[in-house]
Amino acid sequence: MADAREQQNDLVEQPASLCQNPHSLRDGGENRLQTAIGREVRFCRKRHGMTLAELADAASVSLGMMSKIENGHISPSLATLQALAQALAVPLSSLLRRFEQERTAVFVKAGTGVEVGRRGTRAGHQYNLLGYIGSNTGGIFVEPYLITLTKDTDTFPLFQHSGMELLYLLEGEVNYRHGTSVYRLLPGDSLFFDADAPHGPDALIKLPIRFLSVISYGVGGGED
Repeated sequence: MADAREQQNDLVEQPASLCQNPHSLRDGGENRLQTAIGREVRFCRKRHGMTLAELADAASVSLGMMSKIENGHISPSLATLQALAQALAVPLSSLLRRFEQERTAVFVKAGTGVEVGRRGTRAGHQYNLLGYIGSNTGGIFVEPYLITLTKDTDTFPLFQHSGMELLYLLEGEVNYRHGTSVYRLLPGDSLFFDADAPHGPDALIKLPIRFLSVISYGVGGGED
């Protein structure tokens, strides 16, 4: 059995550089509009299964300019936007959707999360969904759960689904399996993993057990 504390270096890899600064603010309105248009153009292009070069050719735009548009480095003219919309078979206004879209937040008071049934509920697992935003600008779906285990059982369900998952143990002690490894989790320990591998509690050491489970996946993913 792998001990999470002894394998800390295996669990946490320090990236050479982060993709974004979570404490930074976006630039002015013009740059936000450029970024929003670029993201929507990329989303529509991928939805149509087109390459960057194919879209550039269909819209009579140079490949270099096409790359700058998708990366939010240039403000396309109205004529270019119209050409892109026609090539993507979408209304021109849809390319501005991400800039105009209202951003939402979900606030959940303590003890008011929605209790949902998932595999494992019969084994004494209680799932409380802490929030869900179905439509968002990133195309990434996130399901945050507060999970409580209060019943010891000899049968533990294994889960396997697309996306990534983060576990953070709040209370109790549990041996948690991921693939062929088992990790001993104590309060304050976390486990971040590819959820496509079979995973789930292997042994309940100290009850009750409470932990946060945050699952993220792209369009078309979710629990299998």
